[in-house]
Order: sequence, then structure tokens, then C-alpha cells
Amino acid sequence: MIRSVVQGCGSYLPERVVTNADLAKTMDTSDEWIQQRTGIRQRHIAADGELTSHLALKASERALAHAGLKASDLDLIVLATATPDETFPATATRVQAALGMTGGAAFDVQAVCAGFVYGLSVADSLIKTGLASTALVIGAETFSRILDWNDRGTCVLFGDGAGAVVLRAEEGKGTTADRGVLANALHSDGRQHDILYVDGGPSSTQTTGFLRMEGKEVFKHAVVNMAAVVGEVLAKAGFETKDIDWLVPHQANKRIIDSTGRKLGLPPERVVVTVDRHANTSAASIPLALDAAVKDGRIKKNDLLLLEGIGGGLAWGASLVRW
Repeated sequence: MIRSVVQGCGSYLPERVVTNADLAKTMDTSDEWIQQRTGIRQRHIAADGELTSHLALKASERALAHAGLKASDLDLIVLATATPDETFPATATRVQAALGMTGGAAFDVQAVCAGFVYGLSVADSLIKTGLASTALVIGAETFSRILDWNDRGTCVLFGDGAGAVVLRAEEGKGTTADRGVLANALHSDGRQHDILYVDGGPSSTQTTGFLRMEGKEVFKHAVVNMAAVVGEVLAKAGFETKDIDWLVPHQANKRIIDSTGRKLGLPPERVVVTVDRHANTSAASIPLALDAAVKDGRIKKNDLLLLEGIGGGLAWGASLVRW
């Protein structure tokens, strides 16, 4: 059986750090108010002229270096983003050109905060069918560009950043001991559109628009759907919750992360949390958290990882990966 094995990972955060105290200087909020409701202490904000492709490129270069591979080894780039540089072409093609990759294919996927899991699933499928052998999967966002900075209920929640992993086809034995992506599960429910969306677009308003969210409704759906999809992906691969070494969730809100962990019966020390430092970076949040835990030594070879996320659409999913 062909497995998509992770060869390396990398991430990038813009230099500018905006703390809760900084936000309190320009709007009616406070560090205490934000931390109590979200667990967020700070976020990184892209500089003027710093685009999603720039963040994605830096994360990709670091992932390739960690993998010990070159851009010429790649035959696929899948970039998950809800904040592309342009309406078209795909931002992934900008990264492809900047890396110097001249063969293969590069395209974007859009599933907002679930985007990285969607992108990983797509790349895994293409590797397993033989259409690709070495893939770069990226999650990159400049969400600060679509925030209404007069809406204190949403603008304090998000940040910018990028993370990436390199996958390579390897022969596995078809057992639970195989390294690589072991199972994926994806879902969406378009009926929930109005609880998390951007009020603009090229087809409707010819403007980008701003993010709009009904936080309580998103929280309710997130906790229920995350627990369900985790159970589904574990069952697909023949595992139980107790087998998970690390839960690497979408970093939306500390309360959602804690609630999901409790629902799964996972102790906090087995859950990777970076939302306090990064805020919600949408499609970038899972690979950013993953890279942080790999680089600080928590995640080790052969650990079983559960990646999960939910975002606008609503779209949600989970991937089970043997590191």
C-alpha cells in the first residue's frame, strides 16, 4: 500500500506582533476580556505589501529544508487559503514560481479553517492514486485583510501566518504501524453558511468584504462536529481515542479546544495549543501548531497524530497521521 509519509514541516509568522493591550488602545476591549473568552494573548499581523504567497513561500522553504528536499523534487503543491493574493490565478502557482518548481501541478483549495485538512486529504489521495509522488501542502492566511476592525467581537480573534508539510510516497505494509497519512474524513453543511462568512466576493459585490460570524452558533457546531469526525477517522483506521499521542486541532478558541479534548477524554497534556500566541490563523493554524510541537520535541517519530478543524461553510474534517 502506498502511504503519504511526512518528510518535514515548516512555518512562518510575520514579524509584527499585536498584543491584546495594543488592541485595547484603539477599541473597547481589554486583555482580560479577550483572554477569558478566547485564550488569545497576541497575534502576528502581516506587514504592508506582505502577501499570503510571501508567507506561504517562507513556510515552504523551511519545510523543504527540514525534509532535506529541493523544489525540483516536488510534483504537487496544494495551498489551502481563504485569503488568496488574487481572485486568480491560484496563489499556489505564485509559490511554485518563487520556489523554482517548473514541473507538476499547483492549485489552491478553499475550506477556510478546515482548509489544511482538506488540502492534506487531496494531496494524500493524489499520491495514493499515483498522480503525484512528492507533495507540498500549505496552509497560509492574511486574515487581517478581511477583518472589520470596528467589530471587536471578531477582529480580536484572528492573526496571520503560514505552515507547510512535505509528503512523499512510500510503500507501506497496510497496517496501523505504517507511517504517513492513515485516514481522512471530510464534511460540509452549506445550510450553516450564515453563521460564518465574508460579506463580499467577485461574483456578488466585486469587493472582498469583511468576515462576519455568530460566535455562539459556531462554538456549538464546532464541539459537536469535531468530536464526531474524530470518532469517524479513528474508526476508519482501526484506532481508539486512547491510541492518540497528540491532538493537533485548529486553533480557533481555547474554549473550543478544551471542550473538544474533554469530549474525547484526552488529557490537556496531549493537546497541542498555540492559540494564545498565534490567535486563529484559519488554514494556517494546524500546520503552525504542528511545526511548533515538532520543533520543540514534543512530537516524535511514530507518534500518532489527530489533526482536525472546522470553518466557514460549514466545512470540517480530520486526518490521522503516523509521524
